[in-house]
Amino acid sequence: MYTLSKWQLSGQFIHINGHQIFTKTAGNTHNPALVLIHGFPSASWDWEGMWDELSKHYFLVTLDMLGFGLSDKPFKADYKIAEQADLYTHLLQRLNISNVHILAHDYGDTVAQELLARQVANQSEVHIHSVCFLNGGLFPQAHKPLFIQKLLLSKLGWIVPKLMSKQKFSKNLTSIFGANTPPAPVVIDTLWALLNHNDGLRVMPKLINYITQRKQNEQRWVTAIINSDIPVIFIVGEQDPISGKHMLEQYEKIIPNTRTHSFAELGHYPQVEDAKAITQAYLNFRKQV
Repeated sequence: MYTLSKWQLSGQFIHINGHQIFTKTAGNTHNPALVLIHGFPSASWDWEGMWDELSKHYFLVTLDMLGFGLSDKPFKADYKIAEQADLYTHLLQRLNISNVHILAHDYGDTVAQELLARQVANQSEVHIHSVCFLNGGLFPQAHKPLFIQKLLLSKLGWIVPKLMSKQKFSKNLTSIFGANTPPAPVVIDTLWALLNHNDGLRVMPKLINYITQRKQNEQRWVTAIINSDIPVIFIVGEQDPISGKHMLEQYEKIIPNTRTHSFAELGHYPQVEDAKAITQAYLNFRKQV
């Protein structure tokens, strides 16, 4: 397992658009490039359980988005999904990578949808060859935010960081994991540390605006999946109350001839709850296509 300090030591900070962004790569550069896009409110560390195995097959590229993890968390930023997507295209350009596969989770799914929308509209410098979505709000009408997320979105959102404690964070996190796969203490400790790094709690009410952006851009982002001519799969932990079984049902209804893979026992963080099973499911998807 990667401790947070080990994870940080094996990555590097680069400046993109005036901000310091934590980035990390691994694997053979001759292998296909796989971009890993994390969720809310965590960071690239979410992928640590899959990292070593995936790096045997792919050249891995990841980062902590603006406002997340070890990256800068400016209070005055707008935190637009399009700007988060730009971070990845900037990093890929620096690495001279123009062909990628994407593995995304939660908030990262929305960023992946934006990147896919650019490709569908022929407005992308990066060519995406496949996308794997893990639990995320691909369809706003099927997304069921937690009470704390609704509170963050409201006019009282500013009060949440002041009231948030590690105990409350742990309780909320545990509520979205599978009943038999609760977060280990090290997961809670690490995600809490990442959330607090660079005074991160105070930007949470701004970051949560992605839920509003999903509604505003619903047509563009949903159409991107429907009109995409590349292989796409949705891998889902069904016990997730936010975007679990109900999101899977919506996905299968809206996306024709779709690929899906579900895990009845897992929750919102399938790659953390059972990294081995999700890695295998991803590798199987890539073999099939």
